[in-house]
Amino acid sequence: MNHRVEAGVRGPGPSWRGRSAVALMLGVWIASAAATAPPAWGQAVPDREAATVRLLTVGNSFSRDATRFLGDVVAAQGDALVHHSAAIPGGTLAQHCEKQAIHAENPEDPRGLYDRTGRSLAQELRDGPWDFITVQQASIRSHDVSTYRPFAERLVGILRRGAPGARVVVHETWAYRIDDPRFDPAVQSAPGQPTDQEAMYGGLAGAYRTIARELEAPLIPVGDAFHLADADPAWGYKPDPAFDLAGAAYPVLPNQKHSLHVGRKWSKDEDGTYRMVMDGHHANVAGQYLGALVFYESLYGRSAVGCRFRPNGINAEYARFLQETAHKAVEALKGTEFEVKSKIAAPASASR
Repeated sequence: MNHRVEAGVRGPGPSWRGRSAVALMLGVWIASAAATAPPAWGQAVPDREAATVRLLTVGNSFSRDATRFLGDVVAAQGDALVHHSAAIPGGTLAQHCEKQAIHAENPEDPRGLYDRTGRSLAQELRDGPWDFITVQQASIRSHDVSTYRPFAERLVGILRRGAPGARVVVHETWAYRIDDPRFDPAVQSAPGQPTDQEAMYGGLAGAYRTIARELEAPLIPVGDAFHLADADPAWGYKPDPAFDLAGAAYPVLPNQKHSLHVGRKWSKDEDGTYRMVMDGHHANVAGQYLGALVFYESLYGRSAVGCRFRPNGINAEYARFLQETAHKAVEALKGTEFEVKSKIAAPASASR
């Protein structure tokens, strides 16, 4: 779906000790951000010229999740957005390359088109000029840097040739929820697979940085922001110890307060019965909001702390925490090779 201003469509857990250690290290990286005094909640956006960003996201449901509320955040900040999405459900870097190759060989082949738009990547690139084009790996493979090669370089080559004026940016996706079945200690993990959320985050954070460095591309640290939020002692999600999963009956659900992921929900089968399902992968409203805040700060170079927009179900206090978390994640990359250099010229005070 392509649009202006609005954003695009869309068991016991592991040990917490590793999470605290990495959170401490990340805290060191973001220490400099503490010196920046954010505005009070609801403070009016400073008088300044509205900035417009033209964004093409090449990804999957995770790119749609991370930009679902981007248009709302942008509008609330007094700026503008043109956003097109080229997404494959569960899509990998390799699949985007394959789709482009099919279209190049036969433009009439529907396999070379994106399902939601009926358009090819080449068509999207011609719809520019684009300021930024984002790429990402499928979440299930995000921890394994070998799965990015050679497809990341191949895809980025296609993007840079098709839109030479655009800046390619790597979208760092997030780890699964701490109680996702992937991390079930009763299930033997395949060699090389992360056994808990901390291992998945560590793997994907390292892989995305390695590939971004190889591509000479900056990074949108959505995964870092999720990790910071989940590791927060007060605001981080914690599995409900009182919930009896084996004995659960519709419509009872566990306490999933402060979850950034969809989590457990009831699904109705064709025979009318309900079964509990778990989605520890995709972002819920809070996670989608956090992703949008990180995208905004990264691409516009302006702070989202104090943004007046917050989705339904997110109270002011929680929204403020998510805004500050996004700000910390983006500030941590300032002055590094992974910082997104915004094309928007604005005085420093305008981003506070």
